[in-house]
Amino acid sequence: MEFTQLIAQRYSCKNFGAGKVDAAALHTILEAGRLAPTAKNTQEQRIYVVQSEEGLAKIDAATPCRYGAPICLVVAYDKNHTFTYPGERMNSGMEDAAIVATHLLLGAANAGVDSCWVNFFDPDKLAKALGLPENEEIVMRQRIRPQIPPQAPRMLLRRPHLPGRMF
Repeated sequence: MEFTQLIAQRYSCKNFGAGKVDAAALHTILEAGRLAPTAKNTQEQRIYVVQSEEGLAKIDAATPCRYGAPICLVVAYDKNHTFTYPGERMNSGMEDAAIVATHLLLGAANAGVDSCWVNFFDPDKLAKALGLPENEEIVMRQRIRPQIPPQAPRMLLRRPHLPGRMF
């Protein structure tokens, strides 16, 4: 699918059924995340694939927003391996992980898999439940499932382009 069409048709799916994501599609999605750019190529992102009953139960205990998705991807970054920007006030971890997560979402759409970015959870509670190292910070959780053809055309409401300022 052409990229402009892909981003125009991608939406945040909240209707998950019992379908399974095949291994090839999952590999394609994870590869999209792996190829995402990071500051100074630090590649501090961590992508956890949660698909076991035990793992999904831990997700369910942390948030009511799984909606039956068969796989959840948890995106985190290693706080000890980020690029610190001039001024020493900020580092690249959060934005690099967000770029990786966006690549995962677009990779999912390209692989014919529906997805949704989820931030409705306590990241510390989820990290503890999943047994993640203390140096890793969770940025988001994403649920995925095989695409189901829509019964009717999706009407995605988008604001019109708002002009910005040019300098």
